[in-house]
Amino acid sequence: MSKQSRKNKRMSGYVPHQHEDAPKKTKGSGEIKNGTFVYEGDITVDELAKRLGLNPAEIVKSFFLKGKMLNINSILDDELIAEICIEHNFDFERKKVADPSDFSNEDKDDPKDLVARPPVIVVMGHVDHGKTTLIDRIRHAAVVESEAGGITQEIGAYQKDVHGKKITILDTPGHEAFTAMRARGAKVGDVAILVVAADDGVMPQTKEAIDHAKAAKLPIVVAINKIDKPGANPERVMTELSGLGLTPEEWGGDIVTCKISAKTGLGVDNLLDNVLTVAELLELKANPNRMAEGTVIDSGLDRREGPKATLLIQNGMLHIGDCLVVGEHYCKVRRMINEYGKSLKTAGPSTPVAVLGLDGVPTAGDLFRCFPDEKKAKEVASERQQKALTRLNSQGFTLANAVSQIGDSDSGETQTVNLIIKTDTQGTAEALKDTLLKINVPSVQLNLVRCTTGEVTEGDVVLAEASKGGIITFNTKASGLALDLAKSKGIEIRSYNIIYRLIDDVTKALKGKLKPVYQEKIYGHGEIRAVFKSSKAGLIAGVYVTDGKIIANSQARVIRQAKVLETTKVTSLKHVKDDIKEATLNSECGLTIASSFKFEVGDVIESFGLEEVHDNG
Repeated sequence: MSKQSRKNKRMSGYVPHQHEDAPKKTKGSGEIKNGTFVYEGDITVDELAKRLGLNPAEIVKSFFLKGKMLNINSILDDELIAEICIEHNFDFERKKVADPSDFSNEDKDDPKDLVARPPVIVVMGHVDHGKTTLIDRIRHAAVVESEAGGITQEIGAYQKDVHGKKITILDTPGHEAFTAMRARGAKVGDVAILVVAADDGVMPQTKEAIDHAKAAKLPIVVAINKIDKPGANPERVMTELSGLGLTPEEWGGDIVTCKISAKTGLGVDNLLDNVLTVAELLELKANPNRMAEGTVIDSGLDRREGPKATLLIQNGMLHIGDCLVVGEHYCKVRRMINEYGKSLKTAGPSTPVAVLGLDGVPTAGDLFRCFPDEKKAKEVASERQQKALTRLNSQGFTLANAVSQIGDSDSGETQTVNLIIKTDTQGTAEALKDTLLKINVPSVQLNLVRCTTGEVTEGDVVLAEASKGGIITFNTKASGLALDLAKSKGIEIRSYNIIYRLIDDVTKALKGKLKPVYQEKIYGHGEIRAVFKSSKAGLIAGVYVTDGKIIANSQARVIRQAKVLETTKVTSLKHVKDDIKEATLNSECGLTIASSFKFEVGDVIESFGLEEVHDNG
C-alpha cells in the first residue's frame, strides 16, 4: 500500500461494516393463532418466513422489486411485517408486553389485598416560618439545634405515632435554594401542611410551596404559626391566602386553617387531628404483601459506606437482601436503617428508610422497584441506563407541540396545558392572567401554574418540569443557571415584548396551530484533504476541522472557491475506526454525505442545522 493510500485511510477513519449478512439474534417471537400472526419484539425476514410457512428468498425478491433492499437477516419493523402479512392473507397483531423498565406501569392490586397505610405529610413554607420547629414538636427531638443557622439543609423523612395512628412526615426546606427539593416532596406526599408565620405573612417561598402543592394536587392544611409572638396577625394571613385561592373554611372556603405555636405546642394537637381527618377522607391503601416500590427522597455518597439513598416505600414490603432497581442503578439491600439510625429487617408502605448496597448514586425523585432476582434487576437497570441516554437527546416541552404532547383534543376528554408566566410588573402579570384564562378552545384548558414578576429562576424550571409545562416571559429574562437547566431538561422558555403576540401564540398553541420558528445555525467548517472510494459507501472524505465542529447527521454544504455546489447531509462521521457524534476544532475525521456529489480535495464542508427560535418579540 502506498504512503498516500495509508494517509487517506487514516484521515477518513472510515471502516466498512464487516459480515453484514451474518445471522442476527433477536428477542422476538411469533405464532399463528386462529389465522392471526401474533408477534412481539424484533423479528427477521427468515424468522417471519418460517413462522408463516413462506420462502424467505421470495420475500426478499418481492421487496427488491419494490425498491427495498433486504436480506434474510434484515430486522423488520411493524410496517414491513404488516405489508408481508397482508400480501399473504394473514391477519396480524403485535402482542402488548409490559415493559419492566417502565416504572410508571403499575401492577394492579386486588382490592382484597389492600390495607390502610399511614398518610405521608409534606411540611412546606417560607424559610424561618417554623416548619422544622413544628416537626421537632411532633417528634419531640431537637432537630433544629443541629441545623446550620436554623435552616433545614436536606429533606428529612420521619415516622411518628400520633393519637394512636402512624404518620410519615417529609420536611421540605423553605429556603429558595431548595426549590427542587420542595418539588420532590410534593410529588410523593398525600397531604400538605403549609406553615405561615402569623407575624410575617405570605412570602415568596410560601407562594412557591402553594404552587407545588397545587401542581401535585395535594390537599392543603394551613398552620398559622407563631401566634404567640408580638405583632402576630392571623387575620392578615387568612386574607393573603384567600387572595391566592386558599379560602379558609371559617370564611366559607374549603381550606382548613389552624392557629398554632410550634414553639410552645399550642394548637399542634388540633392541627394533627385535622390532618388525620383530611387523610382519612382520601382512604389511603397499599398492599404490604408484594415486592416494594416507591420514590427516592434523598441520596448521596457516604465516604465509609458508599452510595446511599433515602427511599419512601409507597407500596409493598422491603426486606434485607431484596434486589432493587433505583432509578438507573442496581441495588441489593445489605443494610436498611430508619431516621433514628436503627437497623431494620423489613419496612412497609409509607415508611422512609435509608438503604446501602447501591452500585451508584441515584437522583432524588427517581422511582425504585423490587425484582424477584439479581439477574432481572441488573438487566432492567442496564436497560434504564440506555433509555436515559436516549432521553438526553429527546425534546421536552415546547409551546408549539403542547397540545400534541398531551393527546388528541378530539377524544372527548378535556386536556390541560400548563404554563408559567413571568413578567416585569405585577400589573402586567394580572392583565395577562385575566386575558389568557378567557381563551376558549374546546377540549383544551389552559392552567397557569404560576403567574408572577421577576426573572425566570431554577425554581421555575423545576416547577415547569414537575407540571409538564412551559415558561413564557414578558419584558423579563431568565437567569443563566435557569437557561442551562431548561436546556438540559428540554423545557422551552419563550420570550416576548409585544403583548398581542404572546396572547396570539398561546391561542394558536391551544388550537394546535402554532408553528415553531427556526433559524439556521452554522456549527463549523472542515477542509477536505483526502478523498477515496469505497464500494459500499461511495466517496469518503478525509476532513480537517478548521473552525467550530462538524456534527454527525447535521445538514452540510460543499463549498468550492467560495461557491456552494451541494447542500446535503452528513451520513457517517468517524475518527479512526469509531463512530463519533462530532469532530472538534483541529481534529481529523472521515465522513460521507447523503448525495452522490463528487467532492474534491480542497473543498470545504460546512456543517449547519436549523434550531428553534424562542424569542418572539
